[in-house]
Amino acid sequence: MRKELVLLAGTTETKKTLRSQLKSIFGDVVTIHSYAVEEHLPKTLTDQLIVYSSYLIEEEVKEIVRTNCKVIVANRTINYEYIDQLLSIPEGANVLYVNDFLETAQDSIRTLKALGMNHVNYFPYHPENGHVPSNIYAAITPGEMELIPTHIHRKINIGVRLIDIYTIFKIVEHFQLPNSISMEFADRYTKKIIDLTKKLSNESQKASTLNRYLKRVVDGVNDGILAFGKDGKITVFNEELERLLGISSRFAIGKPLNRVLNDLALMRFLSRKDEESNEYFTIKQTPYMVHRFFMKAENTIVATFKNVDETIDMEKARRVALQKKGYVSKYTFASILGKSRLIEETKEIAFRLAKTEAPILIVGENGTGKELFAHAIHQASSRVNNPFVAINFSALPEDLLESELFGYEDGAFTGAKKGGKKGLFEQADGGTIFLDEIGDISVKLQARLLRVLQEMEVRKIGGEKNIPINVRVIAATNKNLPDMIENGQFREDLYHRLKVLYLKIPPLRDRIDDIPFFIQAFLEQFSVNDQQRILDEHLLYFFKKQPWKGNVRELKNVLQYMVAVANGEPLREEHLPTDFSIEEKEKDEVRILNPELEFVLKGIYELYQNNSGISRLKLVEWSRLHSHPLTEQQLRTKMSKLAELGFISIGRGRAGTDITQKTVSYFRNQ
Repeated sequence: MRKELVLLAGTTETKKTLRSQLKSIFGDVVTIHSYAVEEHLPKTLTDQLIVYSSYLIEEEVKEIVRTNCKVIVANRTINYEYIDQLLSIPEGANVLYVNDFLETAQDSIRTLKALGMNHVNYFPYHPENGHVPSNIYAAITPGEMELIPTHIHRKINIGVRLIDIYTIFKIVEHFQLPNSISMEFADRYTKKIIDLTKKLSNESQKASTLNRYLKRVVDGVNDGILAFGKDGKITVFNEELERLLGISSRFAIGKPLNRVLNDLALMRFLSRKDEESNEYFTIKQTPYMVHRFFMKAENTIVATFKNVDETIDMEKARRVALQKKGYVSKYTFASILGKSRLIEETKEIAFRLAKTEAPILIVGENGTGKELFAHAIHQASSRVNNPFVAINFSALPEDLLESELFGYEDGAFTGAKKGGKKGLFEQADGGTIFLDEIGDISVKLQARLLRVLQEMEVRKIGGEKNIPINVRVIAATNKNLPDMIENGQFREDLYHRLKVLYLKIPPLRDRIDDIPFFIQAFLEQFSVNDQQRILDEHLLYFFKKQPWKGNVRELKNVLQYMVAVANGEPLREEHLPTDFSIEEKEKDEVRILNPELEFVLKGIYELYQNNSGISRLKLVEWSRLHSHPLTEQQLRTKMSKLAELGFISIGRGRAGTDITQKTVSYFRNQ
């Protein structure tokens, strides 16, 4: 009898695996021919031993298999080399079994259960006619990894199922092979089981060792840790919790929660259905923050008990350490002066942006307070208790910038600090990094910065590994980056990476109503020996008409100069810096509009705004209400002067008195 068999399988992968298995058993004693339905099949098979990989392919191959052939439909079983992966799945977990046919998946599940692998809940699946239940812990498959739904992250490949021992003996019997082959195969099969047992035993020993280490870790932390299962029985009760509650872990572990704890409010909190929550409790006159969360896969609730007083002390120590490095934000939104509509809107937008995690690009002229806003955004964000690290790209040369940003390894270059150095990105981990004057960065450094922002990883100069980071990026510039992109000076991809969120800071000339607030604040800052500096009132008019190209910084410098040269006197025009120019026309207007004329003009303007009609009689009443009574004759003289100066027009008869655009502009600039 010819000792040949033909293996017919559904897929190429199954054909290769089963052929290799049969070859390892029968060697050269039996010649093996193998075919896969998804590849090609012979035209006809006559007088052969045919082994089907599964009954599911019978319909597809029946046309080529003649009646004089002997057919054995293989029974398949799990590949024992991968059984440990199945045993690692938690008991009661939902598992998706993925295969190329739903029927095959169902057969495989029956096999697994028959072998005692029934500690999990199996769900058969195929993309065309399968259903994915909720709360799937993992997907397992015999080599069909590409069929696993993409949203399932835990994937276990248990390899193609093998032909079982019963089918092997049927082949041996068909060819009437020597008993030695059967015995050798049985020995090999037994050896695999023994090897698997050893492997599982080793894994069990490792797990036992790991559990001992984990217990030491859990006992070594400063927080109390409690865990209990769905049955309410306690599984973890560390040494810190023993000290806190005065209950031994030997007594607590294995007992229901309600037999160990007698605090009803704490019991209710720990047993709540929400997945994660925090609440304060006072235990033995000490405040504790109890944080509870639910581990779905393990069906376990874990709670940590953190001493609030100790946490506050630790936070203070951490803040002191950050302050020593200068890695704290100094300003809040309350530090940003001004009450104009424009600045209030800008602060409101910035506050909303602070609540996100996305990068922010702040744009504004020099001296508008871009860094102030960056500090305030960090203070209003969820990262407030973590580092705030700022770097100014215009203040450092490029070669130094690279090492400052990314750090370097020991010996990376001549003069490198022994032991290397952490870069600012790494030091800002968990917090915010502020990249000021981003428009001054070189194109070469732009490329490296872009990669850091894309991957959220840094590599030190001279380093060989990437270091993951978690930072919120705020960048600022006074330059027109779109124009720089057009000129090839700035990378467009980096621009869009930075400008996920956008904030424009208005210049001082657009918010002149805020100038008095700045003047008051700066003069208080410059006061000496509690002597308040005073600015001559008529100078406020000039200050409001200045272009302030240097914005708030320029205003501050002007006032600081005046305080220095005034030597304690009220700040007047002669104390202004020599490069501070006031047009003669503006000076004349201020000189002509003495306090008396300005008082009358103010009354006229208020009557105009109230649509009360402008008459001398109404102005007499208005002046009395403002503690500076004037007669009609006095008003006639002053109104004539105002008309000469072009502030009002005095009509005859019913036309009455009206204001001019000059008056509107005058008070708009006040």
